[in-house]
Amino acid sequence: MAPHHPAPCTRTHQIGALALVAATFFLTRLFDHSPFSSCSPSSSSVDGVAGPTSWPERGYGSYISLKIYVYDELEIDGLRPLMYGRDGKISPDACVKGQWGTQVKIHRMLLNSRFRTRKKGEADLFFVPSYVKCVRMMGGLSDKEINQTYVKVLSQMPYFRLSGGRNHIFVFPSGAGASLFRSWATYLNRSVILTPEGDRTDKRDTSAFNTWKDIIIPGNVDDGMTTHGDSLVQPLPLSKRKYLANFLGRAQGKIGRLQLVELAKQYPDKLESPELKFSGPEKLGRREYFEHLRNAKFCLAPRGESSWTLRFYESFFVECVPVIISDYVELPFQNVIDYTQISIKWPWNRIGPELLEYLESVPDRDIERMIAHGRQVRCLWVYAPESEPCSAFKGILWELQRKVRQFHQSAETFWLHNGSIVNRNLVEFTHWKPPLPLP
Repeated sequence: MAPHHPAPCTRTHQIGALALVAATFFLTRLFDHSPFSSCSPSSSSVDGVAGPTSWPERGYGSYISLKIYVYDELEIDGLRPLMYGRDGKISPDACVKGQWGTQVKIHRMLLNSRFRTRKKGEADLFFVPSYVKCVRMMGGLSDKEINQTYVKVLSQMPYFRLSGGRNHIFVFPSGAGASLFRSWATYLNRSVILTPEGDRTDKRDTSAFNTWKDIIIPGNVDDGMTTHGDSLVQPLPLSKRKYLANFLGRAQGKIGRLQLVELAKQYPDKLESPELKFSGPEKLGRREYFEHLRNAKFCLAPRGESSWTLRFYESFFVECVPVIISDYVELPFQNVIDYTQISIKWPWNRIGPELLEYLESVPDRDIERMIAHGRQVRCLWVYAPESEPCSAFKGILWELQRKVRQFHQSAETFWLHNGSIVNRNLVEFTHWKPPLPLP
């Protein structure tokens, strides 16, 4: 019998195989599951500012693991009016522009996301598309019609009833927040709401925002300023900026804003606050608006009808340090952003010469440092495709992951010894028929 000869290079093969497994593991974690490899075109350190921004692992896991079901507009009777108006004539392309474009952008990104599932039974979360702010502004639905249509839509969603709405996501992208749906407190008090608005408006005593279940999202900055490559307007060196600070916005009859307008009249060489036309033949163009905004070291962002303002986000793209003058403002992604490093928050009741004196006392080196920090994190304000390593959409996905539950219950769901879910009439979930009773 011939002597046995072991296969050559057996040990080498084993070592190589182990190395291949390890490399595959780390590359997969790096490229497929990395939270954010960088929040700026360059991940190198700038003036002491760390380049990469990583999402905290605690409460999130080490990578995104989500399955989100997106309701189709033809699947639920009533969704189309919430997206295109009662006559179906409002275009999504018209709604994607301007301050409230996030309602369209988030929907489009989820439709193309690798985290989308087409099977309700395996979904962690359910997304309900609606362009209702745009539809209302363009006369597509009245407030009463919006309310009635939302209730109609929800009554056709068995999975909404199953969880009491806990795993359903809604976008309300304006200062009105979820109050666009007048009965939100009855029907959406457990649902996940994506909104830039984290406080009550001046017209309401209560807020629809709940810091434990809802997510603050960035406002929709003009794409011409956030896209890669040449932006609409380039920042100016500090030495070439004409003003110490500016306030670009309508007074809206708000005391703080009126005080800023008067302050600009007293100190025209320090504070610019032109009377801007946002409609009509003298309407300020996009380029002109950002050219004004970039011409100061500090961009004042006072509250208006509500606590948030788009100007806070816009200022980062002209590299102007934002000064928040809104006591109750809520800001996005506080898990990864230290806002003291990129902005200033000033008390609403101390608007006056004292504010300008303070801003004058800030050395240019500190302004440059804050601008450098802001340059590193502003990618989190950009509604870029999922393929981008850092974006508002990626940040929202990480926040949504923390909302996922293994088990959902509601006051109208019950379960039996075999794990089957039933309603009060002991009808199994698979046999629930719309319309469903709502609270």
